[in-house]
Amino acid sequence: MFELNTLRQQFIEPPAEFSPIPFWFWNDELTEDELIRQLRDFHSKEVNGVVIHPRMGLPDHIPYLSEAYMALVEAVVAEAEVLGMSIILYDEGMYPSGSACGLVVKQNADYASRGLQMREMPCETGTHSNFTVRLKPGEMLVSVQAVRKLAANVYDPDSTVILELVEHTVSFTPPDDEEWYILMFVDTPSKGSIRGVHPGQDDGEPGAPPAADLLNPDAVQAFLTITHETYYKHLSSYFGTTVIAMFTDEPDLLGRRHLKHLKPWTRGFMDEYLMSGGRERDLPALWLEGGELSASIRDHYEAVIRSRLGRTYYKPLADWCEHHGIALTGHPAGSDDIGLLEHFHIPGQDVVWRYVAPENGTSLTGVHSTMAKCSSDAARHRAKRRNLNECFGVCGVDGGWSLSADHMKWILDWLFVRGVNQIIPHAFYYSIRGERRDERPPDVGPHNIWWPEYARFSRYIKRMSWLMTDSVNHAEVAVLAGAACLPWNIVKPLYEGQVEFNYLEEVLLSSCTIKDGEIRIAGYRYKALLIEDSCRVSEDTWKHLVSFVEQGGLVLELFNPSSKSKNFGQIQLSTPDDVFSELMKVISRPVKLDPAAEHIRISHISKDNMYYYIIVNEGESGYTGKLQLEVEGRAEIWRPWDGDFIPATVLKSEEGLLLNIHIERRECVIVAVDPLESSEILDLSSGWLVVDGPCKGSLTSLSSWTKWAGMEHYSGTVTYEQRINIHDSNHAAGTVLDLGSVHEIMQLSVNGREQGVRMWAPYRYDIGQDLQQGENLLRVTVTNSLANRYDRNSLPSGLIGPVRLIRFFGSIS
Repeated sequence: MFELNTLRQQFIEPPAEFSPIPFWFWNDELTEDELIRQLRDFHSKEVNGVVIHPRMGLPDHIPYLSEAYMALVEAVVAEAEVLGMSIILYDEGMYPSGSACGLVVKQNADYASRGLQMREMPCETGTHSNFTVRLKPGEMLVSVQAVRKLAANVYDPDSTVILELVEHTVSFTPPDDEEWYILMFVDTPSKGSIRGVHPGQDDGEPGAPPAADLLNPDAVQAFLTITHETYYKHLSSYFGTTVIAMFTDEPDLLGRRHLKHLKPWTRGFMDEYLMSGGRERDLPALWLEGGELSASIRDHYEAVIRSRLGRTYYKPLADWCEHHGIALTGHPAGSDDIGLLEHFHIPGQDVVWRYVAPENGTSLTGVHSTMAKCSSDAARHRAKRRNLNECFGVCGVDGGWSLSADHMKWILDWLFVRGVNQIIPHAFYYSIRGERRDERPPDVGPHNIWWPEYARFSRYIKRMSWLMTDSVNHAEVAVLAGAACLPWNIVKPLYEGQVEFNYLEEVLLSSCTIKDGEIRIAGYRYKALLIEDSCRVSEDTWKHLVSFVEQGGLVLELFNPSSKSKNFGQIQLSTPDDVFSELMKVISRPVKLDPAAEHIRISHISKDNMYYYIIVNEGESGYTGKLQLEVEGRAEIWRPWDGDFIPATVLKSEEGLLLNIHIERRECVIVAVDPLESSEILDLSSGWLVVDGPCKGSLTSLSSWTKWAGMEHYSGTVTYEQRINIHDSNHAAGTVLDLGSVHEIMQLSVNGREQGVRMWAPYRYDIGQDLQQGENLLRVTVTNSLANRYDRNSLPSGLIGPVRLIRFFGSIS
């Protein structure tokens, strides 16, 4: 347990680890002096870390990963160590990750990214035809099939004929009066590229670096050797201390500007696809519609691709980072790619391109509305302490530099209330000279108007990141999620009704404990599970859900009349609002607003034996009303932007705390509740007897023994006793003895039973189990610092108090 004053202080001045860690674009003629000057400038604004991000605009005479480049990296990391700052290394030049700015393919042309291409050739009705298969260098034939087309993009899957290739030729005679096509499936180089860092290497330019084949383990190993090992060679002494992580950025299997109409592929992948349960005859369904099974065929193919990507790319990177004492962080390409976050030590996502914004409803609708909880819920259920978001890039109203501080604050609150606890601002620019100014703008740091006041943002980000770290939210509702599918229709009413939920990956359900009508995982307990599309749910999952329902759990499905539900008897509903109303019949609402407010978001968390209610206004007008909480305790209003603490106006209520609440536009407020403060408190600061030590006898009041005659410089041990009477039997649990200020090592016994040693504050003990009705003996033994004896100091010593016996009825599970 922590003293409330200690928690307030931690909130006001959190450790440096909770700092924003911005992308720092290295995008011009770099000099060591200027880099050091900028780093110190960041530090002066309470920015305690950076992501070193090589970026478009780096000159040719500083080649990426060259000795000249690495000498600058070394200088910056050394200065960061002096300043106590953290460094995250970015693993690419520039993005998407995995190609080492073209060096992987330069090492071996066979490491270039690949795709599967479907080539169509019409057959002449009723005529036997021979088709010559012509392949370009680097291409391989995977399959040749004949299918009957029903329309331009529709085929009859039952008609499929797999053809045999004989000396580069296939033969086929189609039936009369039907439209048949020969389909060739070719494994081919994708021709995809990445954005590089040097002149002439941007999208569409001749020097754009070729993308690497991330499904090829040899190509990924080359990437690790070229990139990660180079950084480690130069910075090994900083790994695990100043260098804390490696950032991988939305790896793209086909690369940018790849050949059209490709599906991700790699050499030999057909064997893996077949072993996974896929069929050769199903390949047309990756492009064409072939009935009700087409969607499931594509889902299966994408699942096999994701599985391989996790195995060949993310896991090797994670293993390398772990072996070298740092974390793997960054984010995948899709906003709902929660399954690909499995191997990240710090899962992430990115709010860029104004994916979400206050003015257009995107905060609650569309796939991007899920990304904050994509990273936070992945971290929650996989027991990862931090999760991040790369935010603000190209988020201006009209693109360009129109991003305002107002909208930055809105995005931050949107992230925090959904559980994100590490902010990666995109980006601080080394230079905005020339075209650099307009490369994914704006600069959200030193080149913008708010830079003189940026420490305000730093403090706010640190406070909220601290609060959302090492905490547990109190969601009783889980929403079933696929590896790349986070439902958003079904959760919109939950957000608007301030009912908290977490996305639970289907793959994790088998590792959950289902007990007493709850789904339990990583300290979270869910009484209800929501499903948006039951057709995507596997048979094994249904078995777990049947057990859950049989034990009293609730499963609600958003009914889709156009699909065939696998409903086994749980309630089916037609709209998200119906789901919400049924849910409220079963799930208690730990928070209620009166009047209702669809634009208010609330997250209820526990941290350090305190309750916190993070309340965010995502709307354009202020809110005034009453907030009903199910808990009891002493409530305060914490204002994280200003760092103020305000007593809450609490009204009487039989259901818990009822508070008057006001939250302005663009405001986040926190209701902090100490459940101990709702309890009966007995002051035990008087009546103590000293029974062992240089001086013995009764004390009129507690004070440092350095104020006692003859003990000004005493170092040693003193034992105190007090007898207290408990006159009722309601004492066996939830009783805390808080001894206040003690200097500095103490032992406690209650009725002769030892309670343990405390060496620092808070000096609190849960003693309910050892109290008895009637008289109880408390015995406190304190040993003080040797500085009083050896240095002739008079440091505070002994039991100083105040001492309180707190008997509470509020508890935190």
